[in-house]
Amino acid sequence: MTTPLHLAAEQKSAEVTDWAARAGWVVGLLLFIAFVYWLMRQGWKWRISLQSDLPALPAVPDSPGEAKLKLGGRYHGSTTAGQWLDRIVAHGLGTRSRVELTLTDEGLAVVRPGAQDFFVPGPALRGARLDKGIAGKVLAEGGLLVVTWEHGGKQIDSGFRSDHAAEHAAWVEAINNLNTNSTTEGAR
Repeated sequence: MTTPLHLAAEQKSAEVTDWAARAGWVVGLLLFIAFVYWLMRQGWKWRISLQSDLPALPAVPDSPGEAKLKLGGRYHGSTTAGQWLDRIVAHGLGTRSRVELTLTDEGLAVVRPGAQDFFVPGPALRGARLDKGIAGKVLAEGGLLVVTWEHGGKQIDSGFRSDHAAEHAAWVEAINNLNTNSTTEGAR
């Protein structure tokens, strides 16, 4: 027969939380996260050193000419032309930011608040197209304006997204026409 004293002897109290072990796990996890972040930063610096042969970007001139088109939106980055995953990070080209694009007869002014502005002279523009992605950003088909240009002997694709995606087609046509006009004029 079971007596009340016997039942009390079989009961166990709840386990006490081992705070030292829990704190150790939390500290270990935080150190692991910090280590992964450090590795990512080292990879970014390594990529910059690999791309050190890219010359400094041309600055936006004081008077780039009369604006043919203007666009407000986002700059999503630059890659080696034709290789949408080979991100270029030298000279701040890997920094995503807001952007104000201005197309003139002289070229393309890229003004980025919080990041380095640059200018692509008209003769350096190689063309534009609508695409769906560039390193680190994938959108619906045709959701990204990709401008191909040459700098320091290297062809570069830069990805932009307008606040109004309907503007992209006009930009493709204008840049491709500017490119055609500049190559035709140079051939005369």
